[in-house]
Amino acid sequence: MKTNFIYKYLFPSLVLIVSSCELDQTNPNSATDKQVLNTREGIIALSIGIRQNYSTNGLSNVMLAPTVTARETKGVATFTNTLELEAGGTALPSANGNILGYWSSMQRQMQMSENLVANAPSVAGLEPGLLSGIMAQAYLFKAMALTNLATTFEQANLNSSTTAAVVFVPRAQVFAEALRLIGLGITSISANAPSASFTTLVAGPDFDIRNTLYAVQARINLIAGNYAQALSSANMVDLTKKSSFTYTTLSPNPLNTIYNVTRSYSPRENFGLPAGLFDASDKRLTFYFTTPRSVINSDPVVTLAGFAAAQTTTIPVYLPDEIKLIKAEATLRTDGSLATALGLINEVRTQAAGDLFGVNAGLPNYSGPVTKEDLLLEVYRQRCAELYLSGLKWEDTRRFNRPAPPANNSERNRVFYPYPDQERINNPNTPADPAI
Repeated sequence: MKTNFIYKYLFPSLVLIVSSCELDQTNPNSATDKQVLNTREGIIALSIGIRQNYSTNGLSNVMLAPTVTARETKGVATFTNTLELEAGGTALPSANGNILGYWSSMQRQMQMSENLVANAPSVAGLEPGLLSGIMAQAYLFKAMALTNLATTFEQANLNSSTTAAVVFVPRAQVFAEALRLIGLGITSISANAPSASFTTLVAGPDFDIRNTLYAVQARINLIAGNYAQALSSANMVDLTKKSSFTYTTLSPNPLNTIYNVTRSYSPRENFGLPAGLFDASDKRLTFYFTTPRSVINSDPVVTLAGFAAAQTTTIPVYLPDEIKLIKAEATLRTDGSLATALGLINEVRTQAAGDLFGVNAGLPNYSGPVTKEDLLLEVYRQRCAELYLSGLKWEDTRRFNRPAPPANNSERNRVFYPYPDQERINNPNTPADPAI
């Protein structure tokens, strides 16, 4: 995709605004590319901006389209884009605006990160501990953007471009590149621990770069089928620490905006799961949902609470119990100890209080058959409840071989998305669309 974005910064408050205006529409109050990419203040502003952009624009896409496709939420508005996404299958065309928005937002995130990686090391005034954190965060958010592309499209590009049509590669290569970038981020902070100035000027007290890198590394390794590495990475995460995206009324929580303000989409009842895959006594139901309950076109829907409660509610970058479930799944898939995996599953099931983000299941111990296959199904059930609206369920349905369209749309209504029309028009390298 040929991307062309201008970064405008208000340096006194270090607020980033991303625009897609033409280069000849100049704003006398905005910084030039040279000021942004070649000054300490500009690099700091851009580093703040990549996280802010992902936490708002990025998550508004990650927590919308894939959650409709994975039947966690239902499109209830009568807009064409919403109806197409809700229908899925062959009724979801390549011209759908949600697909273009998703694709474009990840391309933007990649380009912002690439600009930091290319320019920050040569900028004067960035002490080693500040620079290491800035670089690690840039690697992290490009890796997350790549991973999001590879979980929704069969192929994707590894780098953005402003001058040429990008080349697509199979998603296995995209995951491999994402893991390479995460590795570079870990190397960066291992060589020079992030300084207090990185926390003060860039990350803030709620975003933990070190544990986030290991958590995301574990997540991507699991998706990519690198189970031993996923377990190793998960073991590096300090489960007593949390990492969050924070919001203000000027930069509001995207879940709140989508599901409680615009309301074109509604949460499906019981995490959108078929009967038998959820437990009615699960306390996570009352964490994520509130009444009133209504039925729209025979589908029961509810109101979203949890991480969508208000404009300023924080959203976790990862949940501690995601890490436990990664450990359990990786243990099972490497033919490890069933008892160890069961113990981790029960830690998630039985937690009645004390979760860092308040996501407590409060269930009894697992009492079903203790086989590898049965425990893997239980991991899937727990992931669907624990990680509701994280954007991970659609990929989970593939990894756990859940029912698939066109024969069965109960847990997903597409296998992969078609590529956006705009990409195909501008890029002759765009692959053929998947059948469904």
